[in-house]
Amino acid sequence: MARAALFDVDGTLADTNHLHVITWWEAFRQAGHHVATHDIHHAIGLGSTDLVARLLGDDRDTAEDEDISTAHKVLYATYFDRLPALDGARELLYACDARGWRVVLATSAGGAELSALRRAIDADDVIAGVASADDVSAGKPAPDPVHQALDIAGCEPHEALFVGDTVWDMRAARRAGVRGVAVLSGGIPRRDLEAEGAAAVYATPADLLADLDDLEAALAADAR
Repeated sequence: MARAALFDVDGTLADTNHLHVITWWEAFRQAGHHVATHDIHHAIGLGSTDLVARLLGDDRDTAEDEDISTAHKVLYATYFDRLPALDGARELLYACDARGWRVVLATSAGGAELSALRRAIDADDVIAGVASADDVSAGKPAPDPVHQALDIAGCEPHEALFVGDTVWDMRAARRAGVRGVAVLSGGIPRRDLEAEGAAAVYATPADLLADLDDLEAALAADAR
């Protein structure tokens, strides 16, 4: 049986990916760059520095990076008091805790943004810890956030699962040797998530919750 359930937050537990797309689009626009929302969407889940580099390229004027990231933070912060949790997200965390799994968040968010997300999810009493952007030198798709979450949970990779919504989440889980479980609530296609190693894919956290018995059995079988 898995000892830890590790969770991404944006797009996995909170319905925020498209808010990020809109606010990143506006931040780029203010800096004089036209970046397609489709491309921004597929970069969501990366840390700010990596996201800007992916979308503007290595030949960009890197002196703009901080201003663009700051503009995004300021724009996104206007939503802090009304960030929506996804259907079933809170119940899923409580169900995992009730089964004896240590619940740890592994997210690119940090600081005030992370605090706003935790208020939206409203499950602090079952969250054992957080591996945030403030705690690691390299964000997803590097395995560092997952390794940090495993350390917080006090378990080995084969004793855990990682739930996320992006290819970056699945890649980070795979690189850390942790079973990746994906949800479609972030808007990334199933085939892309499976191509990056998702062992199971669910439409929403509520659907994952409904299948938790079978998922737990599969994990127990893997651990033997």
